[in-house]
Amino acid sequence: MIGQRVSIVVLTFNRRDELRRTLSELARVDESVRIVVADNASTDGTAETVARCHPRVDVVRLPRNLGAAGRNAGARACTTPYVAFCDDDTWWTPQSLHCAADVLDRHPTLAAVTARVLVGTERRDDPTNARMAASPLPNALGVPGTELLGLLGGACMIRRDAFLAVGGYDPHLFLGCEEALLAVDLMSAGWRMAYVPQAIVHHDPSRARDVAARRRLALRNALWLAWLRRPWRRAIAATRTWLAESLRDGELCRNAADAVCGVPWIVRRRRVAPPHVEQALCTIETFYAAKPRVGGARRDVASQSRLMRQSSTKG
Repeated sequence: MIGQRVSIVVLTFNRRDELRRTLSELARVDESVRIVVADNASTDGTAETVARCHPRVDVVRLPRNLGAAGRNAGARACTTPYVAFCDDDTWWTPQSLHCAADVLDRHPTLAAVTARVLVGTERRDDPTNARMAASPLPNALGVPGTELLGLLGGACMIRRDAFLAVGGYDPHLFLGCEEALLAVDLMSAGWRMAYVPQAIVHHDPSRARDVAARRRLALRNALWLAWLRRPWRRAIAATRTWLAESLRDGELCRNAADAVCGVPWIVRRRRVAPPHVEQALCTIETFYAAKPRVGGARRDVASQSRLMRQSSTKG
C-alpha cells in the first residue's frame, strides 16, 4: 500500500476555504495515506472546520505562525519514510504519489523529488517547470527528469529522515529562500534532489497574499543565505545586490533594520558550504546569467532555489 511509504503534510495559515478545497481533492488519494495538516496558528476556525468536514485528516496545531518551518512539525508527526508536502492551494494526484515514491525507492541518495506544477483549471505549466527542466547540473543518477540544487516546498516529496536530519526549514527565514537553505544543507550532507515531470501537483493560487511583504522577506533572506553558506566574496556580492535593490525600492532603512536583526544568528550558524556545493551554485548562476530567460520568465540567478521562488502559500 502506498500509505506504508508516503504521508501527506499540508501547510496552512488562515485559508480555511482554500484548505477545504485542497483536502477535497486529496480525498481521492488512497485511504491508507495519512494526511496531516500543519496549522500555523490559524484564527479563522481552520482546525475546527477540518475536524468537522474531514475526520480522516489529522491536525497539528502550532502555537504560533512559523511560516515554512511549520512543515517540520508535520513531518515529525509522520512515520512513513517519505512525506509529500502540499500547501493549502496545491495537491498531489494519486498516481503521482506512486511515481515520486518509486523514484525515491530507486535512488537511495535522492532526498527530494519536485513534481511538475500545473496551474488553475486550464492546467497550464508553471514557468518554474521549464526552469527546472533546464537545470545545468549533470543527471548523474539517471533520474527521469533533471537533477537540481533546490526544491519546491509545496510540490515536493522528501525523504523524511534526510529532511529532519538537516533540521528541516529554518524558522528564522519564515518565508523566502528557506528552500534554498534547505537544499544547500541537503547537498552538503551528501543528498541529491531532482525534478520529475511525470509526477504532477496541481496549484490553484490563493488570492490571499501580501506581495510587498514577501518581496522584502525574500530580499532579506537572500542576503542572510549568502552570509550563512557562501564564501566571503559571494556574500559581499550578495550584499551589494541587496543594497542596490533596497535603494531602488526606497526601503533601505527598513530593510537594513530587518537584516541587522539576523546578525547574531548568522554569526552562530555561518557554515560555508563544501566545495562541491559551491561549485554547483556557481554552475547554476553562470548558466542562468548566460540564459536570463528560460521558460518565458526572467531568471533570478542568486541561487537555484530562488529560481524556485515560492508560488506556495505559507502565511
